Amino acid sequence: MDRDVPKWNIRIIGSYESWQWRIHRLLPFHEPNERRTLRVVSFTDIASGRPGLGVRTPAGLLNLEPAGRILGTPVPSSLKAALAEGALPLVRELHAAASASPGRFAGHLLQEGQFRYLPLMPDADKFLCVGKNYASHLEELRRNDLIRETPQEVTGFVKLNSALAGHAEAVRRPEGVTTLDYEPELVFVVGRRCTGFARGDDPLPYLAGVTVLNDLTDRDTQKREVASGTRFWTAKNAPGFGPLGPELVTMDEIADPYDLWMTCHVNGELRMRVNTADQIWRIADILHHFSRLLPIEPGDLFSTGAPGGVAVGKPEAESLYLKPGDVVECAIEGVTTLRTRIV
Repeated sequence: MDRDVPKWNIRIIGSYESWQWRIHRLLPFHEPNERRTLRVVSFTDIASGRPGLGVRTPAGLLNLEPAGRILGTPVPSSLKAALAEGALPLVRELHAAASASPGRFAGHLLQEGQFRYLPLMPDADKFLCVGKNYASHLEELRRNDLIRETPQEVTGFVKLNSALAGHAEAVRRPEGVTTLDYEPELVFVVGRRCTGFARGDDPLPYLAGVTVLNDLTDRDTQKREVASGTRFWTAKNAPGFGPLGPELVTMDEIADPYDLWMTCHVNGELRMRVNTADQIWRIADILHHFSRLLPIEPGDLFSTGAPGGVAVGKPEAESLYLKPGDVVECAIEGVTTLRTRIV
């Protein structure tokens, strides 16, 4: 077969919703060595101290704003602005140009150690986190008095921008906190304005890609908040309790968002590995629920809940809670990994 002809991999497995992602919309499926990956990063240039937006290339992280001026195709310096302006095609163009001719962009290619990761979307208007969204996690919450009801529709809480942290960042465990737990979560990044989304509509045109959140949680505070009827404002929003990133993985790389393995390692030890097929509310349900009254804007984020396997759900929880010195890696297996060090 001519290698320039796309390969259409029609895999009739999984749920009906899985078929919608793989077959009904005819998403091309490429073997890993044939993918033209596009990984977008929010960062700070260590030398200048300036924040920027970059795309990974074989020669390093391309700083998109100055690189765009070389081709006469301006790209904003923030992901939120880039999505609002529909600039991802320009990012692809710059990625291809820098991959083919890195010397042309030599002054704008950064290596590891020359930049610091920022939270992927540090300035979202809305970061809406869906709670109680994995069947296995729902049982953990019931067993530990962290839930008072069984949701009949999408539920959620807000992650504050002030709580976010970048990839490879050190996060301080607050004084007196001894029940700090990990929650690896799949996050959808909105790429296009959405209002009044109907459940039967196709969500894909509204999505720019996915990333990872470690929804760090103080379980003692969460339990008190549940008892008082509030929604986790303090337990999940201390400074640093929202590591987010390291990168935007565009939707063309995700054959099926409901056949992904979410994993968490602590100090190299596997703590959980759960497939996103276990999610109760899917992205179409989530968009339908929130867009009824809230206009969903480019750069808004939907985190889709913690899988089963968090520390609080295990008999030996006290020994599993995060401690200073621990390194936590939350991942979409085989796709991207978010690393955090607790101090």
